[in-house]
Amino acid sequence: MANVTLVTGFLLVEFSDIQELQILYGVLFLLIYLAVLMSNLLIITLITLDQHLQTPMYFFLKNLSFLDVFLVSVPIPKLIVNSLTYSNSISILGCAFQLLFMTSFSASEIFVLTAMSYDRYVAICCPLQYEVIMNAGACTVMAGVSWGIGGLFGTVYTAGTFFMPFCGSNVIPQFFCDVSSLLSISCSETLLVVYTSIGIGMCLGISCFICIVISYAYIFSTVLKIPTTKGQSKAFSTCFPHLVVFTLFIITACFVYLKATSNTPLVIDRLLSVVYTVIPPILNPVIYSLRNKDMKWALMRLLQKTLGLTSFNTN
Repeated sequence: MANVTLVTGFLLVEFSDIQELQILYGVLFLLIYLAVLMSNLLIITLITLDQHLQTPMYFFLKNLSFLDVFLVSVPIPKLIVNSLTYSNSISILGCAFQLLFMTSFSASEIFVLTAMSYDRYVAICCPLQYEVIMNAGACTVMAGVSWGIGGLFGTVYTAGTFFMPFCGSNVIPQFFCDVSSLLSISCSETLLVVYTSIGIGMCLGISCFICIVISYAYIFSTVLKIPTTKGQSKAFSTCFPHLVVFTLFIITACFVYLKATSNTPLVIDRLLSVVYTVIPPILNPVIYSLRNKDMKWALMRLLQKTLGLTSFNTN
């Protein structure tokens, strides 16, 4: 048997070898991270406190905001600390937790986005049955299943990856631990569990994508039958942004988790990884809240209650 050096820790690839640029990147990601936290926590607060937002659509939006906060909080704080302290190391345990939480929250977010598309389908195509179908119990079950399956998938995915030994290079050509990079430094020849979990993940992702496409096909066909342009515009403004966010998220997620293994850290790899981890949590508050009149009025009501402002008309 050939002698191998077992890996006891990993080194994450930095965005730049120049310390000044590293500090700049660290500050930039810190600002982005704070913006993501504040915007999504504001959404969670408004939906929790405002009685006008106790509907299925906002229930799922609240779950989506929680997932966005958790997802961006897995790799970005470590990236910020490494950039500002000129360090790029991560322990095996830390890497395992990164992979576990990244895959779990990503899978859960895909299921929540699918549930949101189903909610819009029922609201637009079956409005008279909406309250019966999308009752509180059904929404809770869909959200619970989304979180549960995501956690189960992440556990299996991570366990299969870290069950195998790592040897040779300990450099991960990413700014966080992803499975394709870990597979490239694995010395195991039996990766059945990993590839099985990848196959299951692909099947689940494709199933969610098909469900969303079918839902929106029915939605758009129903919307086009609405006689007024105003009604069509309102329906499209509600559904089309959701479709854009899901498409962006699923494409970048597939790239991160299904791309071929490589020991060469390409700029495009890290750029798409940034898009996957940062852009959806930034876009979701903009798409679902800043353009949403209900959320705007909820914010004004909260400010009125907090600051003691004079009352205003919300109609």
